[in-house]
Amino acid sequence: MTLSKITIALLAASALTISLSARDQIKIVGSSTVYPFSSSVSEEFGATTKHPTPVVESTGTGGGMKLFCASNDMTSPDITNASRRMKTDELKLCETNGVTDITEAVIGFDGIAIAQAKANAPFSVTKKQLLLAVAAEVPSADGKTLVANPYKKWSDIDASLPNREITVYGPPKSSGTRDAFEEMVLKALTEKMDVYTKLYEADKVKNKGYKEYSTIRTDGVYVEAGENDNLIVAKLDKNRAAFGVFGYSFLEENADKVQGSNVDGVAPTPDNISSGKYPVSRSLFFYVKNAHAAEVKSLNDYVTLFMSEKMIGKKGILGEIGLIPLPEKEREAIRSSVAKKEKVTLESLAKK
Repeated sequence: MTLSKITIALLAASALTISLSARDQIKIVGSSTVYPFSSSVSEEFGATTKHPTPVVESTGTGGGMKLFCASNDMTSPDITNASRRMKTDELKLCETNGVTDITEAVIGFDGIAIAQAKANAPFSVTKKQLLLAVAAEVPSADGKTLVANPYKKWSDIDASLPNREITVYGPPKSSGTRDAFEEMVLKALTEKMDVYTKLYEADKVKNKGYKEYSTIRTDGVYVEAGENDNLIVAKLDKNRAAFGVFGYSFLEENADKVQGSNVDGVAPTPDNISSGKYPVSRSLFFYVKNAHAAEVKSLNDYVTLFMSEKMIGKKGILGEIGLIPLPEKEREAIRSSVAKKEKVTLESLAKK
């Protein structure tokens, strides 16, 4: 008995559907800061299991969220890395597109380094001085209004600072590091400064009562240097008057070329970052699309490896490349939450 052409076509279509829906290779996107940690876990996973090594792309936190939330289709990413917590509007985008079963994993701490070439004299800066260096608008001389940022040199801000031109290489708007820097430096300070909050009070309808200021200057002083933090390190090696903004792991990885600045008198060290003493510290995350686990057979095993003591523990592999571990009790609690596949909700994002 022979198969009809129609039957053969149907079988071929069925096989194609199965091949498109089921796969073993994990697709990962997201944060450039988390990228080296995720890549290290992926390499370990490929070397120690029968599964293929996951594909990891550095798209920036914001870019990763857009890709992750675009669809539940099997062609979409299974995991997105993030150097800050998922935003409520990102979760809403996910839910709109049917991505409703997501688990959040916290892997450790990271500090945002304000780095310069190692050949320079040590530099110490306050968060307020950083604000005045990079904000698009700053208080006027009398402190009553906001004016376009006039500062060209650090010594213009404070005579105690070096007579160096202000040049800051930093991440673009799609970066979680940029989001975290804006949150911890610009928003944290300006929400307590009347001259900024009154800017929004004057036009509540247009701004919907929004009182946080996070606009970075675009006059060439702050230079968006892309999602590859190693490129910023290379620029600092060439332009020794400049500073770079990137994650602590890149500072440690390139300790022969660059040095971190003290912020509010505190050095960017692992102990200071994990204790919260360093004022520009943040947690690092990845988010898992649980609906893919049924088709991507390696997904659960990868997540388990990433959350293991072998990778994120006090003496874990990722600590060797700059990840700062969470306290043991926190690691255990988060590991349990991830194992249970607890779902991210608008309420859970609001509580943390």
